[in-house]
Amino acid sequence: MASRWWRWRHGCSWRPEARSLGPGCPGRAGPSGPRAAAAAAAAAAADVTRAQVSYFNLVKSLTSAFPIMYSISRFHHTTPAACCCSKTRSGERYTDPFKLGWRDLKGLYEDIRKELFISTTELKEMSEYYFDGKGKAFRPIIVVLMARACNIHHNNSRDMQASQRAIALIAEMIHTASLVHDDIIDDASSRRGKHTVNKIWGEKKAVLAGDLILSAASMALARIGNTTVISILTQVIEDLVRGEFLQLGSKENENERFAHYLEKTFKKTASLIANSCKAVSVLGCPDPVVHDIAYQYGKNVGIAFQLIDDVLDFTSCSDQMGKPTSADLKLGLATGPVLFACQQFPEMNAMIMRRFSLPGDVDRARQYVLQSDGVQQTTYLAQRYSHEAVREISKLRPSPEREALIQLSEIVLTRDK
Repeated sequence: MASRWWRWRHGCSWRPEARSLGPGCPGRAGPSGPRAAAAAAAAAAADVTRAQVSYFNLVKSLTSAFPIMYSISRFHHTTPAACCCSKTRSGERYTDPFKLGWRDLKGLYEDIRKELFISTTELKEMSEYYFDGKGKAFRPIIVVLMARACNIHHNNSRDMQASQRAIALIAEMIHTASLVHDDIIDDASSRRGKHTVNKIWGEKKAVLAGDLILSAASMALARIGNTTVISILTQVIEDLVRGEFLQLGSKENENERFAHYLEKTFKKTASLIANSCKAVSVLGCPDPVVHDIAYQYGKNVGIAFQLIDDVLDFTSCSDQMGKPTSADLKLGLATGPVLFACQQFPEMNAMIMRRFSLPGDVDRARQYVLQSDGVQQTTYLAQRYSHEAVREISKLRPSPEREALIQLSEIVLTRDK
C-alpha cells in the first residue's frame, strides 16, 4: 500500500497490482516446484489481466462519453512538478503565474463591488459577502493570462483590452452567483471558512442576492457590446442550470453514470472557464482556430480542477477545504472516486441508486472509496485532462502568459484545497 501511495503522490499512473494469495490460501495448496511456480505465475497474471480489463473498459466508456484526443497509453508517465520559475523559448522569464495574472487584476474586488452598487444596505452586504478578496480568483487569473497569450499570438501585442479584463470580472461574478445558489440547493452551512449567505440571511434572501449578482454581471457583459461574446457567456448560465439538473438525477447503467458525471462536471465547472477563455480570444484575435484552442484549454483545465476537487472531498480535512469534507456523499452525489470504487465494490451500486440515504451509507461508501483505487484513478484521469490542456495551449506562440497557463494546468493537480 505504501508503494501505491508513493507512486500516486508523485504523479505516476496507478495500475491494480496482482494480489498474491499466499501458500495457505484456498486453491494454492499443493507441492512446490517449477510446475507450482508456473501455476502461481499464471494465476497472478490472470489477476492482473482481469483488473486491467475492468479498468480499461471503465476508462473506455468514460472517454467515449467525453472524448480526449490522446490515447490512454500516452499518459503512463509522471506529470511534471510545477516549478516556481520557468523560461519561455523566447528567453523571457516569469515567476508565479498568480503574480503574473494579478498585474491585470489589481482592484478586482473593488471593481466588482462598484458593479454591485445598491442603495439597500442589507442587499448590498449580502451581494458583496463573498467578494472579500479571500477567494483564489482562479478563474479571473486564467482569463487575463489567456487574453494576453492570445493577443501576443495574434499580433505580438503587449496590451490588454479593457473589455478583456471585464470578462475576468464577469466570470468571477457568475461563479460567485452560482456558489450562492449552490449553497441554497445543498443547504450548505459553510463556504471559504465562514457561514454561507443562506445560513446568515435565509434562503429566500440568498436567492435574490445570487440573482442580483447575475444581473450585475449581465449588465457588465452588455456594455462590452460584442454580440458574439454575449452569446458565448450567456451559454455559461444555461450550462450552470442544466448542470444543476443533471446533479439532481442519477443513472442505473454504470457506463451512463460516467457520461452523466462528466457532462455535469463540464456544465457546472468547466463551461465557465472554457467560454470565458473563448470570449477573450474572440476579443483579441479573429482566428477561429485560436478561439478553439482557448476553449479547449479552459474545458480541460476546468474538468481537471473539478476532478481534483472531488478527490479532495475524500483526502483533505475540513480546515483545508473551508467546507465540510464528504459533502458530496452527504448530498447523495456519486463523484469520480465513488464511481471508480464501484468497480472493486459492486455493493456500492445500490447505495448510489438510493443516493446514500440509509443510515450508515455515507460512512460505508467513504470506507469503500478509501480502500479502493478510486482516489488514485480519479487523479490519473485529472492528469489526462491536464495534459490535454497543455497540448492545446502549446499551439500558441511562446510567451510568459502561455507558459504560466501551462504551469497552472499542473498546479491544478497538486493543490490541496
